[in-house]
Amino acid sequence: MVEINRNVSNIKVLGYATKAVGQPLEPFTYKQPKIDTHDVLVSVTHCGLCHTDIHAINNYYGITTFPFVPGHEIVGYVSAVGSAVSGLKEGDRVGIGWQGRSCMKCEWCLQGEEQLCMDIVSSGTWVPYGGFSTSVCVDSRFAYPIPDTMPSEVAAVLMCAGITVYSPLRSYSAQQGKKIGIIGVGGLGHLALQFAHALNYEVTAISSSPDKKEQALAFGADHFIVSNNQASMQRAMFSFDLLLFTAHGKIKWEVLLNTLKKNGELILTGFPDIVFNSTDLVAHQLTITGSFLGNRVTMREMLSFAQEHSIVPKVELMPMTKVNEAIRKVKENKARYRIVLYNDIEKVGL
Repeated sequence: MVEINRNVSNIKVLGYATKAVGQPLEPFTYKQPKIDTHDVLVSVTHCGLCHTDIHAINNYYGITTFPFVPGHEIVGYVSAVGSAVSGLKEGDRVGIGWQGRSCMKCEWCLQGEEQLCMDIVSSGTWVPYGGFSTSVCVDSRFAYPIPDTMPSEVAAVLMCAGITVYSPLRSYSAQQGKKIGIIGVGGLGHLALQFAHALNYEVTAISSSPDKKEQALAFGADHFIVSNNQASMQRAMFSFDLLLFTAHGKIKWEVLLNTLKKNGELILTGFPDIVFNSTDLVAHQLTITGSFLGNRVTMREMLSFAQEHSIVPKVELMPMTKVNEAIRKVKENKARYRIVLYNDIEKVGL
């Protein structure tokens, strides 16, 4: 156990913040938050850019407070530890995802399902400030050691996108012979294809972009369907036990639900708008369910599984000082398939 032996609260943190809803990020300096007994300070080297960051900048969820520093796919090195921290020491490389803490006392935390914590809104890594910065402060129990040979940019993406798709796929994988359709070959979808293949699903990629077929097959898909091809979707009726929805944009929900077998399940990992006639949902006994992140045990398992099965996100590295350019690229759907920012703030200065 290592005690903090210096006044880290006087340290200035450099980062990028948006000052109001939907505004570009600007250089932002703030005092390092106070470290609690279970907390660690982590010097950020890499931080992925997630659609959730953009949603939060736009206050899509109605919970953003400004000034707001996004960033929750974080990799860096422990720079200080609280007095009650065990298992981590200064200099350790760790990854941090969307969840940086929990209450540890509600019914869900006591069941080991911390991602369902009743205080989840205040549990985000970006409270008070996130990973588009030189340093973050989180509960050490949500900072995960990264395998030595795993590149930091790979680990960064796995901390959110990886756990988001792995958790539901792992939950259903015990049922042998499952046929799954993965909707969307993007930031989440290209990882879901790899995990599903490694978990022995029969995998079909469903995308509105025909030009993604070759890559989808390379990521692990056994089949590929163009979602706006009426004939292809008609042939896929009653094909899948599961649908994993990872896409953005408008969806023809009735057509999509008709590809599920009776008693099939649609799993949502994002926040799409859903409007459809409920007739087939009832008549076919379909289930629509959400999946939010994963607990701490699943996070550690996911990192080991990804390392063992060589599951690697396709990453474009950009400097953090180009964060607004990176956001613009994601908004324009030009990222292939994840952007990770490497931290050049201190070198460049703000």
